[in-house]
Amino acid sequence: MLKKYILPVREADREIYELIKSGKKKVETRAGGPKYQNIQKGDVIVLKCGKSKFERTVAEVRKFKSVNGMLRRYKPSDIHPDIQSAEELINLYHSFPGYDQRLKKHGIMVFELE
Repeated sequence: MLKKYILPVREADREIYELIKSGKKKVETRAGGPKYQNIQKGDVIVLKCGKSKFERTVAEVRKFKSVNGMLRRYKPSDIHPDIQSAEELINLYHSFPGYDQRLKKHGIMVFELE
């Protein structure tokens, strides 16, 4: 049975929200953990930023133990169209509160969006 999951996006990261909404960003990543572990292919994610929201269907789900593992399959520009290097992407992840600890503990989830 398909489910809906809410993925909040901080107002500070509205640029990322808009890239997904426009279809320019088709791969969303989240630090792993219980909140996202049950999301499956075909489920719907509701991206919410402030009072605005929209939905996307999950085309594929992958879990990696590390960002470096993820980068063996995906280019940094797949994750964020404006980022060209692994270093830039890792710096972006470091800017998210608590992300480093969650990545170490749970790895990273990748959601390919339709």
